[in-house]
Amino acid sequence: MSKVLAFDFGASTGRAIKAEYNGENLKYSEVHRFENIPVYENGHLCWDFDYLLGEVKKTVEKCGDIDALAFDTWGVDYGLLDENDRLLGMPVNYRDERTGNMPEKIFEKISPYDLYRATGNQIMAINTLFQLAAEHRKNAKTLLFMPDLFVWALCGNKSAEKTIASTSQMYDFNNGCWNYEIARLAGMNSDILQPLADSSTVAGEYNGIKVIRAAGHDTQCAVAAMPSEKEKCCAFLSCGTWSLIGCECDSPVLTEKSMLDELSNELGANGKINYLKNISGLWLIQEIRRNFKGRGREYSFNDMEQLARASRSFACFIDPDSPEFAAAGSMPEKIREFCEKTNQSVPESDGALVRCIYESLAMKYRFALNQLSENTGREFDVLHLLGGGTKDSFLCRLTANSLGIPVVAGPTEATALGNILLQLVALGDIKDIDEGRALIRKQECVKLYQPEDAESWKKAYKKFCASALRNKNK
Repeated sequence: MSKVLAFDFGASTGRAIKAEYNGENLKYSEVHRFENIPVYENGHLCWDFDYLLGEVKKTVEKCGDIDALAFDTWGVDYGLLDENDRLLGMPVNYRDERTGNMPEKIFEKISPYDLYRATGNQIMAINTLFQLAAEHRKNAKTLLFMPDLFVWALCGNKSAEKTIASTSQMYDFNNGCWNYEIARLAGMNSDILQPLADSSTVAGEYNGIKVIRAAGHDTQCAVAAMPSEKEKCCAFLSCGTWSLIGCECDSPVLTEKSMLDELSNELGANGKINYLKNISGLWLIQEIRRNFKGRGREYSFNDMEQLARASRSFACFIDPDSPEFAAAGSMPEKIREFCEKTNQSVPESDGALVRCIYESLAMKYRFALNQLSENTGREFDVLHLLGGGTKDSFLCRLTANSLGIPVVAGPTEATALGNILLQLVALGDIKDIDEGRALIRKQECVKLYQPEDAESWKKAYKKFCASALRNKNK
């Protein structure tokens, strides 16, 4: 029997999930949860790495007898070490404002399409390349992405696990290596990039416990636990603070249309290309709830869902990825201003605001899935909705209705389960991801949502494209 510990870090919380596998059944439970609150250092929004590492060590000590542990986090962020292997300050948060004009500076050296063709990532100011261009710590000798930083802190291994490296805008998908020429465009010494390492490999030991590289990128952990069947043409939606909707491909899609459609190639833990779109996700619901609370109206997430259900459908839409919605604060005002300037009905009640967010997310998923179909030539017949969003039955229902295909919701703990499965592969308990997915299908509960009211949603989607998206490809 193998006992493993999966550390799953999100943008607001960290969790530790302990699992036991006896060769047939997998049992798991959350053993620790802690806040991940950004802090300011030298005027920059940062991650409190020392605190987070302290929580990791506290959890390991609490759990006692385990065979292995692994980490997964969000993409793009990193820590820097100096020549003496000391951390050069706290890792900067991707929501810090330092990267605002960095893409334009890089485009003075390379065209957007040449950059996309070389690296495959959706061009976003938060990507590692642009963060490095804004980097004020020029004396760095080592770059470690967030999951790799935890690995180094525990066992001293310096490497770049491939799935997390593939989010950086510096990875060469055609050749499976770093693109050092692109990395140097940021004005940093490309020697700071560490050797690439495969998922499901052992990095070292900490107090007799194997430290494993699972898939450092949380999205790839979630996709690893997708209970898909090979005969289905399926898409996935990893739904949490961010929504990532995509499909598995055998090779990257690096066309100009793919770039203009803002689609991204990322490496999966099984070596497949996860071709996807990043969409602002439940962050919008979380943030407007925080805004309501600040104004004396404290709602549970269930309260907000009920308010939305009671509000008129298809009254107005936003583009969830419009830049004004990326920053914290004043979400109700931002939504109303967006609707007013796009000549739509302006939502006045809290329920109308929340319903606007929900329906807009569901519509943006349809928009993105259409783009995926156009760029891959596939017609998808099922969507696997993974992660925390599976607990939101209203969003699951709206997503099925919007897409017009069945939505299989679950597992809720997809990210942690993927982390666990990849550790079991490294330990030799299961053969590969396909065997892990079969285990998930056998033991995890999922819920099927069938699409309803197709004509109403088709009509509303045209309204969404004409108002919220305006000049985007429809």
